Amino acid sequence: MHQPLDILKKYWGFDEFRPLQEDIINSVLEKKDTLALLPTGGGKSICFQVPGMCVEGTCLVISPLIALMKDQVTNLQKVDIPAAAIYSGMSYKDIDITLDNAAHGHFKFLYVSPERLRTELFQERLKRMNINILAIDEAHCISQWGYDFRPAYLEIEQIRELLPETPVIALTATATPEVVNDIQEKLKFNLKNAFEKSFERKNLAYAVLQEEGKEEQLLNILRRVPGSAIVYVRSRRKTKELAWVLGRNKISADFYHAGVPPEDKDKKQQSWKEGKTRVMVSTNAFGMGIDKADVRLVIHMDLPESLEAYFQEAGRAGRDGKKSYAVLLYNQNDRKRLEKNYANAFPPIDEVKRVYRALGSYFQLATGAGEGQSFDFDVIDFCKNFQLDPLKTFNSLKILEQSGWIVLTETIFIPSTLKILVSKEKLYDYQIRNPKMEIILKSILRSYQGAFMHFIRIRERQLAKFLKITEANLIKALHLLHKEGIIQYKPQKDKPQLMFLKERANADNLVIDQQLYNFRKKQHKKRMESAILYAEKPICRSKQLLAWFGQKDAQKCGICDVCTGRTKAELDDEDYERYRQKIQVLLTREHLTLDEILESFTPRREAAVLKSIEYLMDEGFMEEEDGKLKWRF
Repeated sequence: MHQPLDILKKYWGFDEFRPLQEDIINSVLEKKDTLALLPTGGGKSICFQVPGMCVEGTCLVISPLIALMKDQVTNLQKVDIPAAAIYSGMSYKDIDITLDNAAHGHFKFLYVSPERLRTELFQERLKRMNINILAIDEAHCISQWGYDFRPAYLEIEQIRELLPETPVIALTATATPEVVNDIQEKLKFNLKNAFEKSFERKNLAYAVLQEEGKEEQLLNILRRVPGSAIVYVRSRRKTKELAWVLGRNKISADFYHAGVPPEDKDKKQQSWKEGKTRVMVSTNAFGMGIDKADVRLVIHMDLPESLEAYFQEAGRAGRDGKKSYAVLLYNQNDRKRLEKNYANAFPPIDEVKRVYRALGSYFQLATGAGEGQSFDFDVIDFCKNFQLDPLKTFNSLKILEQSGWIVLTETIFIPSTLKILVSKEKLYDYQIRNPKMEIILKSILRSYQGAFMHFIRIRERQLAKFLKITEANLIKALHLLHKEGIIQYKPQKDKPQLMFLKERANADNLVIDQQLYNFRKKQHKKRMESAILYAEKPICRSKQLLAWFGQKDAQKCGICDVCTGRTKAELDDEDYERYRQKIQVLLTREHLTLDEILESFTPRREAAVLKSIEYLMDEGFMEEEDGKLKWRF
């Protein structure tokens, strides 16, 4: 067996492990089932990649994030570690070839999306593989207590039965105490064995600013705090609009979301990583797996729906250990939006059945068909076809996913490939008879090697530019060559995928677990309320976050907006909340002067009331108008 530190130095170039990494790796190498809780940027992948390289065999990695799987496979291949991934959107033949290579021991790492685990093809090939470690990334997805429950993760229990001697390492960056216990139970750990690095980020200053004019405040912050930044927004449209606003104000910015073409995504990411672009305005599609240590600032223009999501995104700042900032711009519209989203997130079961029925018609699937099949899925086109409300439809699809009927994946990019199917002699004969195709075929043979032996990746845009024809005309020609049996051409995919996990059922007989539905609804509400509380309650921000993740005895951070005095301090939380509620009631009835407010409290409370008013004014809950104070919301 190779030594972990030698592997780390050879392939990753580090001289030492980060805190807890070596303990976790040693636990896995001792064949103990292991749960690793490391915050964003804590080096989770090293914890299974190093032991995977230490021992003979293939490490099987289960992950729900296609983009992250592809990134990790690419990074492993760059350092000459053989790796591959299987995910929704791949053809049956490509999956078959990849599994066959894995069964012959050609890979050190095989990444698989969880919905693939249940297929007969995968389970049969798995029996022929020498699996040294079973790594479960984003392990919180197995828990119904978690914010991102995925029923396909429950299939891992069956995989464990097929690999009784193989140790498991489960990894997550965000898990509450309930989720930590649930992960170990669901994965059938022999003994509870969790390594937890404190979620405390001593170099990261959290701040919540009550702002009506969020864009103006964003500009102010970016002017005051230098360095690389990420700005998170809710919608794709807003990413472009806000990047344009920043550009107009001479702040270098670009936008990013799941719908950006793959080639453009790479360019945008690279420009930002190299510091050519200072600010990336993005939906939550940006940041996962992107290794940039010197992000000084993460700003949320809107409050996320859970503290898990906020903590993970905010945690992308300051991974190099230097002082950094995570700022939330908040107002009462955020609260209203979250409450509205909650009301819409759990549509009636009849609406869910209606959407399921429409899916069968949209993909022309007969009852009893479709199990294991995946399709390109354009939800907007789907809604238009069946006159469905997009928001209700999206939430119905999530219910179907959580009930184990379907899986929705993020937008994926699978590049175009082709293979020449005829002999060189027959190809030459075809070129003689079809001179218009000759130049295209010759260009392919000159530009790409191995087209007679295996599928080669091609870039239509690049090839069309070389041929001085339009991309559309080139694609038309490739389809014609495919039709005539000269080549097999697989056009690129760049759409989200919808996969049926079970054969299509009659919608009237669709089974939705009402108990689970009610449980998820209750948990959703709890997470929403905790997010709102974080934004509105003036308690040390770090202390609130750490308490949510089970560190109830955490100390005040000393650097957040609350601790530094920008927000209320030196005031008992219960007293403050009592004063705030009374002041709100008074000012909701009528506008009052400062003295009139103080008269409503006993004289000995005056200092504490003044402190409360100072906070409420500073955070934008109250404002002065014509010498009187008024409540703004």
